[in-house]
Amino acid sequence: MASRGLALQHRLRVLMQRARRIDVSSVTDRARFTARVHGKSYPVVLADMLWSAARHRVGFNDYLEFDFAILTRAERATWVTSPLALELSNRYDDPAYVHRFHHKIDFNRDFDRFLGREWLELVPGNAAALEDFASRHPVLIAKVPVSKSGLGVRRYFASDVTDWEAFHADLISRGEVLIEEKIEQHPDVAATCPGTVNTTRVTTFVKDDGTVAIINMAQKFGRGEVSDQGSFGGFYTVLDEDGHALGKGYDIHGHLFETHPETGYRIADFQLPLMDQVRELITEVALVVPQVRYVGWDIVVGPDGPVLVEGNWGAGVFENKPTATGIRHGHLPRYRAAMGF
Repeated sequence: MASRGLALQHRLRVLMQRARRIDVSSVTDRARFTARVHGKSYPVVLADMLWSAARHRVGFNDYLEFDFAILTRAERATWVTSPLALELSNRYDDPAYVHRFHHKIDFNRDFDRFLGREWLELVPGNAAALEDFASRHPVLIAKVPVSKSGLGVRRYFASDVTDWEAFHADLISRGEVLIEEKIEQHPDVAATCPGTVNTTRVTTFVKDDGTVAIINMAQKFGRGEVSDQGSFGGFYTVLDEDGHALGKGYDIHGHLFETHPETGYRIADFQLPLMDQVRELITEVALVVPQVRYVGWDIVVGPDGPVLVEGNWGAGVFENKPTATGIRHGHLPRYRAAMGF
């Protein structure tokens, strides 16, 4: 499906790692769900899923999430899959620099001018600083510095705290040592789900000539929780180059959302506001560490402009789902054009 120029040795290593970690019941559950949704034979779907994983580097969840059961071979070849995204990260992101994206506190230091919010690192002895921080920001977002998929993120309310020394000690004991101000989102974004800060994933690549290409965009939607990640019940939809939704929402489990379950907002009507400012921000942040060329940035469009949440050097996959959009091709041609493979 992807480039013959990508390292065969890396492909084989990833395949062996996946084979060792395979969860048979999870794979068969996905195959049964896929067969049921698309009216296909379960044994045929299971066989095709295993063959696609072994021969074409299609993740088991990619197969389910992106409707591979209804796509032709040629159509499948236009998708960016999870194993391919990992290969691209390993090929284009300099390992000497990716550590700058691993630790959220270090990341905040490097990208502070783009964050648009106050933050505090908890260390022994600064409970008074935490209380002072909370006097300005009554909603506290606490994060474990090394975590992913929204795990290790909690929301606290200053009004619930009666003993700041004890609260400070509890946070440190749980490793929740990064405290951030709650981000205010643009009314057009908040309309989808005001109880969660809804982030936009913008994937970029720094080209050989030093310019920045936006190769994919997706809007994530929360369900009232502290995070909009799938582990918190969140879902997403892909956006076109102008920030408009291409169709319904969908989650990592293959479920479709024509409207938001909590607000009734029609997902296909979503338009990301302030797109010119989004492009300006993304172009600037992508060049802070240009050695890490392929990055998935999470941003939030606020009332006055976009702010940066984090950067993911393992950019992940936010691809098209044909049953949500009616579009039967993926983003791989855009990746190839930017990356030149």
